[in-house]
Amino acid sequence: MRSFSVFCCSTILFLCAVSQGEPSAPEYAVVNKIALAGEGGWDYCTVDDSTGRLFVSHNMQVQVVDIASQQQIGVISDTRGVHGIALVREQGKVYMSNGDDTSVTVADLGTLAFIGKIHVTGLDPDAIIYDPFSGCIVTCNGKSGTATLIDTKNDAVLATIVLGGKPEYAASGNNGKIYVNLEDKDAVAVINMKTRKVEKKWSVAPGSSPSAMAIDTADHRLFIGCRSKVLIVMDAVNGKVIATLPIGEHVDAAAFDPATQRVFCSNGVGTVTVVQKTGKNGFKVVENIATQKGAKTMALDRSTHRLYLPTAEYDKAPEPTTENPKPKAKVRSGSFMILEVAPIEK
Repeated sequence: MRSFSVFCCSTILFLCAVSQGEPSAPEYAVVNKIALAGEGGWDYCTVDDSTGRLFVSHNMQVQVVDIASQQQIGVISDTRGVHGIALVREQGKVYMSNGDDTSVTVADLGTLAFIGKIHVTGLDPDAIIYDPFSGCIVTCNGKSGTATLIDTKNDAVLATIVLGGKPEYAASGNNGKIYVNLEDKDAVAVINMKTRKVEKKWSVAPGSSPSAMAIDTADHRLFIGCRSKVLIVMDAVNGKVIATLPIGEHVDAAAFDPATQRVFCSNGVGTVTVVQKTGKNGFKVVENIATQKGAKTMALDRSTHRLYLPTAEYDKAPEPTTENPKPKAKVRSGSFMILEVAPIEK
């Protein structure tokens, strides 16, 4: 009987191991580091996958990189405290939100030549998106709890929408709805672009401090990255929370790739969480890609399925003192770069 018991125990352990599966091999890796000149902080970036150009906000300018050659090919200046970048291919323009002087800079998408500046009706325009349904640029004004709508045909301000909370990021449903994270209210505001008013507010519980957002417009799913280290998957029709998944610390951007049906969350701690959509309501974490500290925002190139993340090297943090118990590490001078993350060929 003893030998039979050993056989049974071994069989059970084997079956348990099979059911749990072996740790899966990494599917993504950092394949390049593109060095860019300049000092100061950084925020959002975006890819024009029709031209292979990467637009990167960096301190008081937007640096434009040709992805194929990995060289900077231009700079858009007069962007004081630039945060976000929105491309409008129909009008051949690029719009950049400037937190320091409450404005949006407009440039030619092809030549990068300066077109003009628009005064934004709210303090600290931060995230900025384009809504194809209305033809409007939408800025999220962090210090005034509002959104500004700009007509991209004539660059005129059309409306100011009171959001009822601090906006962090937004997404267009391309159906007359704009969804905005309200970071301090743990909620999502739903803007009706026809009435230009907030018509609903949905809780992101069990998540909190919603920061990043992406959308699957085909299945009407919102992907909301929360600073409470979870990704909330929400029904964009009724606000129902469908799934909650673990992600890394200090998420600041999210992206959805329709071709691979994958969601990416870039986390400032130095990871990108990859979530696979397995059905309309099915989602699972498949990987946490190792990136680098400070790589909290990213852009997805849908044509190549590659990710681009701005960051820099950091010096060692000073020792804690009574006056400064949690000292922060300083960015190393001249170390600003873009990490290129690619699928691993098998």
